[in-house]
Amino acid sequence: KIDPGAFNGALSGDIRALVDHDSGRVIGRTKSGTLRLSVDSRGLKTEIDVPNTTDGNDLWELVERGDISGMSFGFRVTKQEWDETGDMPVRTILEVELFEVSAVAFPAYDDTELGKRSLQEWRDARAHDEPPKASEEDLAAPPPVSRAAHRMRLKMDLDLKVRDQR
Repeated sequence: KIDPGAFNGALSGDIRALVDHDSGRVIGRTKSGTLRLSVDSRGLKTEIDVPNTTDGNDLWELVERGDISGMSFGFRVTKQEWDETGDMPVRTILEVELFEVSAVAFPAYDDTELGKRSLQEWRDARAHDEPPKASEEDLAAPPPVSRAAHRMRLKMDLDLKVRDQR
């Protein structure tokens, strides 16, 4: 299990957002402001300004199609505890050193979510501090502007969330 507060002390480092844990496929970074991390009631919350690069555009397409829908993260455990009172020992991760977050095809934690929002949905969510729900119709049909303009608007906020395991 990962304690909901395990990431509290890990957000101040220079963290990268990657595709499939590949350090050659950087799509965001805290130091540059293109990756923002926070901890909410569900766990680690990640927001990335996905770049207009081959990796960024490919990721958008794969998320839009539903081919990639999970997240993972690279970390080192710095504090943990074990409960061996049951039939199976339970390890609880209490603190981590976070290196990277990744959009992945096979997340290690099944409860992770990856989604994208338009700039307006992001602004509305920030104003109300709650994640908006994008409809399938919104994601499938581009508005009457060019597809590139539509992608650039959507690219303003890719909301990547990693939930705590309970």
